[in-house]
Amino acid sequence: MNSLLWLVLAAALLALGFAYYFLKSVLKEDEGTNIMKEIASHVRKGAIAYLKQQYKIVAFVFLIVTVFLAVLAYVLKVQNGWVPFAFITGGFFSGLAGYIGMSAATYASARTANAARHSLNSGLKVALRAGAVMGLTVVGLALLDVFVWYIILQKWVLIFHPNPELVSESQKLIYITTTMLTFGMGASTMSLFARVGGGIYTKAADVGADLVGKVEAGIPEDDPRNPAVIADNVGDNVGDVAGMGADLYESFCVSILAAAALGSAAFFKIGTDMQMKAILAPMLIAAAGTAFSILGIFFVRTKEDANVKQLFNAMNRGVFISAALITLSTFVILYALNITNWVGLSFSVISGLVAGIILGLSTEYYTSHSHRPTLGVAKSGKTGSATVILSGLGVGMISCAIPIITVAVTVIIAFLCAINFNISQMLSPQNINLGLYGIGIASVGMLSTLGITLTTDAYGPIADNAGGNAEMSGLGQEVRKRTDALDALGNTTAATGKGFAIGSASLTALALIASYTEEIKMGMQHIVKNGGFIRVLPDGTEFSKTMEVALEQIQNISFVDMMNHYQIHLMNPMVLAGAFIGAMVVFVFCGLTINAVGRAAQGMVEEVRRQFREIKGILTGETPPDYERCVRIATRSAQREMILPSLLGIGVPIIVGLTLGIAGIAGMLVGALGNAFVMSIFMANAGGAWDNAKKYVEGGNLGGKGSDVHKANVVGDTVGDPFKDTAAPSLDILVKLMSVVAIVTSGLVVAYSLL
Repeated sequence: MNSLLWLVLAAALLALGFAYYFLKSVLKEDEGTNIMKEIASHVRKGAIAYLKQQYKIVAFVFLIVTVFLAVLAYVLKVQNGWVPFAFITGGFFSGLAGYIGMSAATYASARTANAARHSLNSGLKVALRAGAVMGLTVVGLALLDVFVWYIILQKWVLIFHPNPELVSESQKLIYITTTMLTFGMGASTMSLFARVGGGIYTKAADVGADLVGKVEAGIPEDDPRNPAVIADNVGDNVGDVAGMGADLYESFCVSILAAAALGSAAFFKIGTDMQMKAILAPMLIAAAGTAFSILGIFFVRTKEDANVKQLFNAMNRGVFISAALITLSTFVILYALNITNWVGLSFSVISGLVAGIILGLSTEYYTSHSHRPTLGVAKSGKTGSATVILSGLGVGMISCAIPIITVAVTVIIAFLCAINFNISQMLSPQNINLGLYGIGIASVGMLSTLGITLTTDAYGPIADNAGGNAEMSGLGQEVRKRTDALDALGNTTAATGKGFAIGSASLTALALIASYTEEIKMGMQHIVKNGGFIRVLPDGTEFSKTMEVALEQIQNISFVDMMNHYQIHLMNPMVLAGAFIGAMVVFVFCGLTINAVGRAAQGMVEEVRRQFREIKGILTGETPPDYERCVRIATRSAQREMILPSLLGIGVPIIVGLTLGIAGIAGMLVGALGNAFVMSIFMANAGGAWDNAKKYVEGGNLGGKGSDVHKANVVGDTVGDPFKDTAAPSLDILVKLMSVVAIVTSGLVVAYSLL
C-alpha cells in the first residue's frame, strides 16, 4: 500500500518539472524595447526588495512562535516533539511558493506586453504560462512537502514517545496524520503575513495612484507621469501573486492533511489496511488533479478578435476539461483502493469539485461587466459616487446567497454520500466520523483543480502589469487594445480566484474544526504518557490513574463522546461566548486591515501630491517622477501595519482556549467561520463589481475616461480596493490559522484552561 505514495512524489515532480518548463519558455520570449525592460526591472527590484524585508519580520515572528511550540513539546509535554520542525517547514515552503511565483510574474509582464504587439493569443499564451509557474509550483511543493513528511514520520513519529511499544499500528497512523496537520500552522502564519502585508502595499499604492492621478490630475491609469505607478505595479505582484500563492499553498496542504486525519480516525476500528487507504485517498486525488491540471493548461487558447467573454470561456475550457478528467479518476482511484463505500465517497469528492466550479461561475456573474450586476453599478455613476458605492454594496450582499447555499448543500451531500445516505443513523458515532471524512475529502475535491485554477488567477496581475508596461512604454493603440482585453479578463479571473479561495477555505476550515476533536485526544494522551493526569471533564467523566488504561479510555472516545464530555452545545454559555468572540474577531480584523490601507494610502496620496507640486515638469513629461520614494513609502507602511492583524489569528485562540476552555474554542471557531465566509464573499464581490464597473466605463462606455461617470466609478473602485484585495482574501487565512492554532494548542488548553 505504501508504494502508492510514490505516485504522490511523481505528481509533485511532474508539476515542478512543468513549472520549470513554462518558466524557461517565458524567459525565452523577447522583453521588448529598452524602456519596457527598464520598467520591468523597476517593478522586479521593488517586489523582491519588499519580500526580503517582509521575510525578515516574519522570520522574527517565526522564531518566537517556534520557541513557544518548543515549550509546549519539550517543557510542558502537551504536544508532539516534531511540531516545532513541522511549523518551520510549513512556513518555509509557503513563502518559497509565493516567492517563485512572484519572480516569474515580474519577468513575464514586459514579455506579455511585447507578445501582444504580435497578437492577442501570443500575449495570452505568455501570461498564462507565467501564471502556470505559480499554479504548478504551489501544488508541486505542497505534494512534495506532504510526501516527505509522511515518509519521515512513518519511520520516526514515535521517537519522542516515552513508551512506543504501547502504540498500535492504527494508533501510529493517527499520530502521523495529526502531527502532519500541525505544519499547517506554519503555512497559515506565513500566508497571512503575505496576504495582509501584500494587500496593504498594493492597495495603498493603487489608491494613491487613482485618487491623485486619475481623479485630481486627470491622467490615465498606468501613466508614467504618476509617481505611484511603479509602486502600484509592484503591489500587484506582492499582493495578488506572492500573497495568493502562499494562501493557496496552505489551503491545498491543509485540505489533504485534514482529510487524512479524519480518515485515520473514521476507519480506526475497522483495521489498519482500511485506515491506510483512507489516508492515501486524498493524497492520490490531489496528485491526479495536479496531473490533469497540467493537461488543462494546454487547452487554453483563443482567436485574435476575442472579447472578454470569449477569453473567459477559453480559460474555462481548460478548467472544465481538468475537472471532467479528475471526476473520472476519482472513481478509478477509490475503486482501485477498494475503500469502504467507494462510490459514495467518490460523489463526496465530486460534490466539492462541482461546488468549486459553481463558486467560480457565481463570482464571474456578479463581478464581470458582461453581466447585469456590474453594469448596474457602472450606470449608477450617472448620479454620483454615493450611488456607485450603494449599488456595489448591494451587489456584494446579494452575491453571498449562491456561494453560501452551494457550500451548505455541499456539506450535507458530502456527509450523506460518505455514510451511504443512512439518514436514520446519521448521528451515530461511526457515521459521524465517516460523514466528516466525506466533508474533508470534498474540500480536497474542490481544490483538486488548483493547478489550473491558480494558473488563471495568477494570470490576472501579470496581464495587469503588462497593460501598465504597454502604457508607460508608449506602445501603439492596437497593442493597448489587446492588453486591455487581457487585463479585463485578468480582473475577472482574479475575482473568480478569490471566490474559489474563499469557498475552498470554508470547507477546509470545517474539516479542520472536525479534526480538532482528534487533536484534543492527542493532547490528552501526551499529558498521560508523560506522567500527568487528566482532570475531571465538564460532564463529570474521570480517567484511570493507570497510564495504560487511561490511554485506552482516551483512544476509545468518539466524536459524540467528546461533544458530551466538554458540553459542546448551544445551551453552554462558553460555546455562545466563544461564538460571539469569533464573530467579533472577523470585524476587528477587517477594521484593522482596512484602516491600515487607509493610513498607508494617506501617506501615498500626500507624496504624489507633493511631487506634482514641487517637482516641476512631471505633468508635462519633461521630468521623471521619483518612483523609488513611493515604493519605499508603500513598503514601510505595509511592514508596519501588517503585524497587529496577523498576530490576531495566533493570539485570540490561545487566550480564548485558556479562559473559556475547549467549549469556548469550539464556539469561537464556528462563529469565526460562519461570519468570515459571508463577509469575505460580500467584500470580494463588491470590490470586484466596483473594479470592473470602472473598467467598463474606461472601455469608452457611459462617457468614457475623464467623464463624471468615470470619476464616480473611480471612487467606488477606490473604496472596493481594500475590500477585495486586503480584507476579503485575508479572512479565509485568518479562520484557517485560528483553527490550526487551536489544534496545536489543544493539549495546553486541556491541561491549563481556567474553565
